[in-house]
Amino acid sequence: MSLRDLLISQIRAQGPMRLDYYMAACLLHPEHGYYTTRTPFGTAGDFITAPEISQMFGELVGLALAQAWLDQGAPTPFTLAELGPGRGTLMADMLRAASRVRGFTDAAEIILLEASTALRDIQADSLKAYSPRWIDNIEALPEQATFLVANEFFDALPIRQFVRDGSRWRERQIGAQEDALVFGLGPTQPQPALAQRLEDTKDGDLIEDCAAAAPIISTLSARITAHGGAALVFDYGDWRTLGDTLQAVQNHAPTDPLNSPGHADLTAHVDFEVLLRAVPPCTPSRVTPQGVFLERLGITARAQTLAQTLSGAALDSHIAAHRRLTHPQEMGNLFKIFGIVPQGAPMLSGLEI
Repeated sequence: MSLRDLLISQIRAQGPMRLDYYMAACLLHPEHGYYTTRTPFGTAGDFITAPEISQMFGELVGLALAQAWLDQGAPTPFTLAELGPGRGTLMADMLRAASRVRGFTDAAEIILLEASTALRDIQADSLKAYSPRWIDNIEALPEQATFLVANEFFDALPIRQFVRDGSRWRERQIGAQEDALVFGLGPTQPQPALAQRLEDTKDGDLIEDCAAAAPIISTLSARITAHGGAALVFDYGDWRTLGDTLQAVQNHAPTDPLNSPGHADLTAHVDFEVLLRAVPPCTPSRVTPQGVFLERLGITARAQTLAQTLSGAALDSHIAAHRRLTHPQEMGNLFKIFGIVPQGAPMLSGLEI
């Protein structure tokens, strides 16, 4: 039985399904989930992330975290963590670059938060020289200084969607019509957690809510406040998002989110306001375009150095990768970043308070 059949059977037995439940099933069902049955990253998968585009991305991120480690007195040991590490490419590039900083890799304990057992196996191979350890939730981070990166992690967390109806809301749900999954609206109900969205919406507006996002940042901020450290968060989204941003990608092309449950990646834009409101007592940076951040860290100089050994198609690919990561019409403006550090600590390189 396919995941579509299972979901339709559940809906017929229990009624319409919340969108966050649907997303969780599509991505992480133990037998049919997208992340439990395949390796979605890279040109052979369904989408490509910044670390897969060029080694320069991970190198610069690794050096930024290594500098933050030095700025805070080089605590030993410390946690070097990643949320949703994909194939381990970003962490491997970070460690290779940061190994130039004396003592950094020797003091680092590599911790990966990953739900997919298939991806954990790939990460274990990519990072076998560093003996990584895996955790299931953010609360399991060790009680010590933590330097962490999250690249395209929060966009994959399940969301709920609500349509405004007066001073109340109707939740967008998923039902079954014959053999197809369809969207519909639940009854009008109060939603106290959305009270602040009444000030910037009107009747008929759709807003999204990711309940899991703020607690993750809040727990991370508490760990950094208590023990030191820093975090870098990369994702696409905006400040207080508005409208339907749910999207599905299959074979590097958009598709209907309800067409192929378990066979397409599902994501939604990140609401940076929600994340940054959960940061205190840490100090956050400004939300900064990815291209600006990478240019401040010297990506163009690094690209020029690497280009000296390339020619032909390899050089063309390298130039295209630099453009894709930084150009305002590509990932440069679409993806944004913010950092957090303990109060009184220097902000991460490339970012401003």
